[in-house]
Amino acid sequence: MLTISVLKETVADEKRVALVPESVKRLAKQGITILIQEGTGIEAGFRPKDYEAAGAAIVADYDELLKEGHIFLKVQVVCLQDGMLELVDPLAKGSVIIGFMSPFKYIHNIQSLAERELTTFSMELVPRISRAQRMDALSAMNSAAGYKAVLLAASRLNKFFPLMMTAAGTILPAKVLVIGAGVAGLQAIATAKRLGARVKAFDTRPIVKEQVESLGAEFVSLETSQDAETAGGYAEEMTEDFYRYEHAIIGEHLPDTDAVITTAQIFGKRAPLLITEEMLQSMRHGSVIVDLAAEQGGNCELTVPGKNVERHGVKILAPLDLPSSLSYHTSEMFSRNVAALLGEMLNEGELNIDPNDEVIAGTMLTHEGKIMNQHVIDLLDREEEEKS
Repeated sequence: MLTISVLKETVADEKRVALVPESVKRLAKQGITILIQEGTGIEAGFRPKDYEAAGAAIVADYDELLKEGHIFLKVQVVCLQDGMLELVDPLAKGSVIIGFMSPFKYIHNIQSLAERELTTFSMELVPRISRAQRMDALSAMNSAAGYKAVLLAASRLNKFFPLMMTAAGTILPAKVLVIGAGVAGLQAIATAKRLGARVKAFDTRPIVKEQVESLGAEFVSLETSQDAETAGGYAEEMTEDFYRYEHAIIGEHLPDTDAVITTAQIFGKRAPLLITEEMLQSMRHGSVIVDLAAEQGGNCELTVPGKNVERHGVKILAPLDLPSSLSYHTSEMFSRNVAALLGEMLNEGELNIDPNDEVIAGTMLTHEGKIMNQHVIDLLDREEEEKS
């Protein structure tokens, strides 16, 4: 009988859980045993009795979880237990690990996982195709981050967001600029509009203009012949001339903007620098920037990842792991994403991994002693070339 072990998060301030009772119930109906590490899910608002009612067993002994489990679920798999950058847990060969694995940040962990013949799936790598939408955890978390970023901006801005008619006169709405109209950016636009702000959105891809305008925002275009999107739907790294032109367009709008939400990231690379210190100095005293690209270095030159700082009178917020602050709903979303991925690998309660399947192959990092993701292979090869 197949056993899934759901492990408690060990990364600091991570409040999500990889599997919620709703998903436990569905998996248990397939005859799968679900073990939940004691204390898991509590910070997200899911109680032990909720898991037990859904058909799971609560286990306090970590070694038992490792011994009995065939599939291990965790939100942030920096490593399984203690947060170190080396996996030390004695997992059996052929064990399956599913979660956010930050493969480009902790690239050498991937080599270790392959050598130990563990099969690993990184939820960041779910391919952006129609069939895989139910499994797209990165988009789900980005949507949550875009929503929360606007709330943070509104809470720190020294203005109201909406138009207000008061006895003291009319209060004009705040002006918000969203840079990047991907999943996070579109959610930020929608949230800022719901709060009553005037919203502009900038993106290098003309194709998103219709989506931006459908949400009630003004689209700031960048006329260019360069293709700013990869075939997989991710932003592409561009030339220096392109970025200089981009800076000029963004810079025109900053002096008249109260809050900026930046969301631009490049798959597997440092986030593009879109707001320089010189550009920031043109902004109004008391304005706010929320940099959602902080985990990849930030879109603003003065961003300090994980810190809130004030420079030249502008508050720069650089939160890390914003989805964790909405842990109840983001746990539900992540759990459904993982359950959908498991659905592609389970057949009548038995594990059947097809490495030739497009979704499985795209999400898989290691399998049968090999690294399966070409991006990781290329990065490791590049490091070896530089050393030699």
